[in-house]
Amino acid sequence: MTMNLHTSTQDKMKAVKTAWDKAPSGPKKEAALTHYKAAEKAMTAKNDADCLKSLDAATKALA
Repeated sequence: MTMNLHTSTQDKMKAVKTAWDKAPSGPKKEAALTHYKAAEKAMTAKNDADCLKSLDAATKALA
């Protein structure tokens, strides 16, 4: 179960990074970057729940 969640988290990291790369410069992109960096830290700490929460926030910031 944890392995699948971790793989899913990695896939979501890639998806959010791709969306961020394609986003136009501006305040939404900067806000998303802040959340993405928090997700990276959570991923490093093996905290999938916080990572996913930060990725959701990054996605919302880009919307």
